[in-house]
Amino acid sequence: QVQLVESGGGLVQAGGSLRLSCSASGRTFGDYSMGWFRQAPGKEREFVAAIISWHGGMTNYADSVKGRFTISRDNAKNTMSLQMNSLKPEDTAVYYCAARRGVYVSELHRDYDYWGQGTQVTVSS
Repeated sequence: QVQLVESGGGLVQAGGSLRLSCSASGRTFGDYSMGWFRQAPGKEREFVAAIISWHGGMTNYADSVKGRFTISRDNAKNTMSLQMNSLKPEDTAVYYCAARRGVYVSELHRDYDYWGQGTQVTVSS
């Protein structure tokens, strides 16, 4: 089992940057493929980015963030990050990190077994 805690959210102006972090408990963090999802008020949770287990050689991004967001992981520190650049007001949401065991990159939230509590990102225009 793994427990996830997000940090790094906040208020930023459009065009600015934020870096989200997801800290994981447990000794086998490398075994888990990881993802970022977000949920805006009144909307369903949507996929943002995912990174495969271990060396993170495979990543996937939602079209809406491709070229602006970068997902990465540091297995030695049990952390995953999401660097968000050129932020837009439509990026405003609660951002969640998620984990699933195995070598599998998925855009579907039902494929993930563990979730953090979320961190708020607000982008002002």
